[in-house]
Amino acid sequence: MRLGRIVVMVVVVGVVAVGMSACLAGNAADDRGPLEVSVLSSRPETVTGGDALLLITLGEHDSKRVGVTVNGNDVTAMFRETQDGQFVGLVTGLEYGLNNVMVSVDSDTRGQTLTLVNHSAAGPVFSGPHEQPFNCETDTFELVSGETLGDSFDQDCSIVRRVDYFYRSIDDDELKSLPDTTGQLPANIATATTLAGDDVPYVVRIETGTVNRAIYQIAMLHAPGVGDSVPSPWRRSPGWNGRLIYTFGGGCVNGWYRQGNTTGGVTDDVMLRQGYAVASSTLNVYGNNCNDVLAAETMMMVKERFIEAYGAPRYTIGWGCSGGSYQNHQIADNYPGLLDGIIPGCSFPDVGFGTIPMITDARLLDRYFREEANVEYSLEEQRAVAGFLNLETMANVSVNAGRINVSEFCPEVLSEEQRYHAKDNPNGVRCDVYSHYINIYGSDVSSGYARRPLDNVGIQYGLGALNAGVITPAQFLDLNQHVGGYDTDGNVVVERTTADSDAVRIAYETGRLTNGGGGLATIPIIDYRAYSDDRENGDVHVRYHSFSIRERLRKANGRTDNHVMFVEDDRHGLYSSQSPVLQKALAEMDQWLDNLSGDQSDDPVIERVVRAKPVTLVDSCWSREQTPMQIEETQVRGGGRCEELYPSAPSPREVAGGPLAADIVKCQLKPVDVNDYAVTF
Repeated sequence: MRLGRIVVMVVVVGVVAVGMSACLAGNAADDRGPLEVSVLSSRPETVTGGDALLLITLGEHDSKRVGVTVNGNDVTAMFRETQDGQFVGLVTGLEYGLNNVMVSVDSDTRGQTLTLVNHSAAGPVFSGPHEQPFNCETDTFELVSGETLGDSFDQDCSIVRRVDYFYRSIDDDELKSLPDTTGQLPANIATATTLAGDDVPYVVRIETGTVNRAIYQIAMLHAPGVGDSVPSPWRRSPGWNGRLIYTFGGGCVNGWYRQGNTTGGVTDDVMLRQGYAVASSTLNVYGNNCNDVLAAETMMMVKERFIEAYGAPRYTIGWGCSGGSYQNHQIADNYPGLLDGIIPGCSFPDVGFGTIPMITDARLLDRYFREEANVEYSLEEQRAVAGFLNLETMANVSVNAGRINVSEFCPEVLSEEQRYHAKDNPNGVRCDVYSHYINIYGSDVSSGYARRPLDNVGIQYGLGALNAGVITPAQFLDLNQHVGGYDTDGNVVVERTTADSDAVRIAYETGRLTNGGGGLATIPIIDYRAYSDDRENGDVHVRYHSFSIRERLRKANGRTDNHVMFVEDDRHGLYSSQSPVLQKALAEMDQWLDNLSGDQSDDPVIERVVRAKPVTLVDSCWSREQTPMQIEETQVRGGGRCEELYPSAPSPREVAGGPLAADIVKCQLKPVDVNDYAVTF
């Protein structure tokens, strides 16, 4: 089973990545089987930057007899054999739009064609028109050396691509600039041992550039002058183990109208010392860009650049916490082939429907209890209504609800003069997540503002607490009469919030609400959670969401055996590669994908995925002692040793009767049924 290339065929499903190809049958005089030409670096219709890495599968043909043209120009000289015997060529100078590739044997005029569609390296490809205004941040983006990139040279925030070398010192275990890339390596340089068992100098090559208006970085072990001086698809670095980790950064608030000056990180020692290549970009940090479509497009373009420069990886692993988990889940589900396996941490299924209902409900409840309640509630009664393990979580996460407000989270790079104000600047920039998704949801005809799939009509807040006898009917009725909703600017108002019906439909149809039945149905997933539900001041990363994404997988596919949960306490932080448990997740994922890539059977993909899962990889939690013990136990809510150690409290909407999957955008109203209540009104 071949992993690591972009999925394209008539139907796009699963982890197998096989670029679209054109076949050329052998003729009667020389029947040596068909030739096949495919795109390694992207799908044929999503080529960017004027170049593409092509693979010609020769069959029994001699490569010397094969000719290749692009738009009628002979490019055969661009093709040569890689170290593993593939016949690969990087075609450059593609025209914008359609480009015709023809492959023939002995100049046979019956050669088959393949059409490439080339787009600008600055994008867009499928995310829609570029957001404006857009603030460049190359001048504040810092390299490992502390040097910045300086000013960009055009309106797309572009820079000239650059390569820098750093080495890890045995003196203080820090990365330092390599002063001389042509001479002797420093005496204090560390040695790394890759997964292949090769000992190589711990020199890190970092490429920095721009695509899709994002700053990207690609890092791998490569000492200049060792082997080929510049890695390429034809001669890979001795320090690269052939795998790629793509890191996704967290956040969401302030994640609009900006290029960003941070990536998900590419210098992690645990990854690099094993020989992994690591890539990321500023628009794959949700604190810079809280839009999964733009994040997917950017990741696609960075991976395209990676393949063109270094060759196709055996497989690509998604890595990231919180806002990084959104990207892991949605890119894997909606754009299969970009990621072959994912390790989401501090997980949410998606921002729009896993997170936003929880935090906006929390804000309404927090305000109600503080300002609007006409009856008294004890702290425990409030907690029972909110659902959270820790009542402080309600106030904590309600702050994050500001992402739906048009004024609360404008990034600092956006000037005051540019920002929306209802009276002083009604045509200004609106700093909310829905305005950032206007290309997806569209705009309301009457107001011109972004449509919102946000709704709380019919939600019976506190229903579970009522039926459990924790709150009274009087409290329940007062709560639901006065809890309120949000106006078009995201301010709390008396009326409940009504979703735009087109936005609701679009959310389901386009995968903005993660379904789980796309690419997620057939890739390895290890959900890692450093438990934070019990933090003294509360935390948004509640364990409930791990069960929510598993439930979506179950509803979509009828099974969840490609999904494994790891849970431990947060002594190492929420998502640190210094955690032995997270290191184990990476090692197990690598073994899982390695096993899967060796399965050449014709069995259904999900059967191969489950069969490839290492026997040592099972649902587990780790005890809270100084030396934690692994507890192998299927993770379920409401029972078991792991649930005792790390209880998964519900969200406000689950207390109100919503499903664990958190996949209902808008409730259907029905007549009141007294049988729904365990009390008498």
